[in-house]
Amino acid sequence: MKENLKVAWITSWFALLGQLVFFTGLSLLTENWRFTMWSFMVSMIVGVPSIIHTYKSQKIADTKR
Repeated sequence: MKENLKVAWITSWFALLGQLVFFTGLSLLTENWRFTMWSFMVSMIVGVPSIIHTYKSQKIADTKR
């Protein structure tokens, strides 16, 4: 099975930074900063392991070439 690591990198970075940027913008509009607080925690819980897993998969794919 061919791995599409480009899509994995995009989704990993979106999970880490995209949600945080979106909810920070939402917090600026609504002046309710709890959106940013919760999105930061979720981004770290989901995004960091996702980046680590994608990085490890990239290293494995590079060694197979």
